[in-house]
Amino acid sequence: MFIVRFFQKGGLFMFPILFVLLTGLVIAVERWIHLKRVREENKKTWDRIYRVLETGEFDKAREIVNKDTSSMAQMLSMGLAKQGAVRRREDIEIAMEESMMEIVPQLERRTPYLALFSNIATLFGLLGTIMGLIMAFAAVATASPAEKAALLAASISEAMNCTAFGLMSAIPLLLLHAKLQTTTGQIVNSLEMAAVKSLNTISSFTKRQFERTPSLPGATVTGDDHVQAISK
Repeated sequence: MFIVRFFQKGGLFMFPILFVLLTGLVIAVERWIHLKRVREENKKTWDRIYRVLETGEFDKAREIVNKDTSSMAQMLSMGLAKQGAVRRREDIEIAMEESMMEIVPQLERRTPYLALFSNIATLFGLLGTIMGLIMAFAAVATASPAEKAALLAASISEAMNCTAFGLMSAIPLLLLHAKLQTTTGQIVNSLEMAAVKSLNTISSFTKRQFERTPSLPGATVTGDDHVQAISK
């Protein structure tokens, strides 16, 4: 078979390249499955939570996110916890941003290794070719004049197989890295969009609730949702 002969002619450096390729593919498959599951879970969680937030049932929303394990629920739980304690938009926003700082590294975990493995595969290919050429010229130096041309051509052909296999391994790993980064970016963008929508919904509901509350004599409004009595 051509593939078997191609691999055998590449020399010993074909084995580390193959190991790097297989390791990268395992990581890519694991990350793809994980990110796909995260995206689906986040969508389901958001569809449930947003309807509850629009009605102002924040206690019910907190109960839902506390029972959920998705990244969306993890982020919203921090914001809703602050919403239950304070009403300042800035505090809720900071809590969600803090949660995002924990979520994003989890989404990006192991993905950078694909770019690293791509470079390693290329370098192993070049190293295998260089070592093959060194051995080829060393063998030609002791060969008879009639055999030199044929031996040199065969040795160079074998050495180039290593470079070819290194590039054949590096290109798919780079493409997979780009795809996973794009998917991760889409998930992060959806989380940021959900955070903004949640903040706007909470602020809007709190503002409407405050406007329906009768003003107290001698009271002033500071911020969007705080009332402080300036005289007793």
